[in-house]
Amino acid sequence: MTTHDPIPARLVALKTATTPELKKQWRDLFDSEPPAFNRRYLESRLAYRIQELAYGGLKPSTIERLEALGEQLDGGNLMVRRNRADDRPIVGTRLIREWQGVEHTVTVLADGFEWQGRPYKSLSSVARAITGTRWNGWIFFGLKNHRSRT
Repeated sequence: MTTHDPIPARLVALKTATTPELKKQWRDLFDSEPPAFNRRYLESRLAYRIQELAYGGLKPSTIERLEALGEQLDGGNLMVRRNRADDRPIVGTRLIREWQGVEHTVTVLADGFEWQGRPYKSLSSVARAITGTRWNGWIFFGLKNHRSRT
């Protein structure tokens, strides 16, 4: 006797579901309102949750290891972790941008950015120093698409 696993079909169905249907599934599976993220995010998190509920989630030892690694990065401060994940690249990341034939490298610091040995509070101020005009620093360095929010 062969048993049919409905999970692959549910995962495939996410691709053709409407956004309101995805949001309904989110409410059903997470018992909370869906976040205001793009469709691709909703699909991937729903796909993970469907599989997690059907097959089980991460082992407790894996969760502990991930939490320990997170604490090594941010000292256990959830706000630092959330800000880093949501708003900025990880400290030490080098952002490289060519402008008018010159390559510019910016290093991400804990409290800002560094370019040519000088600290800056924002990427926009670095972009302004490089170009002499006002720029959104996230767009200038290719971290944000100027046509969308991501």
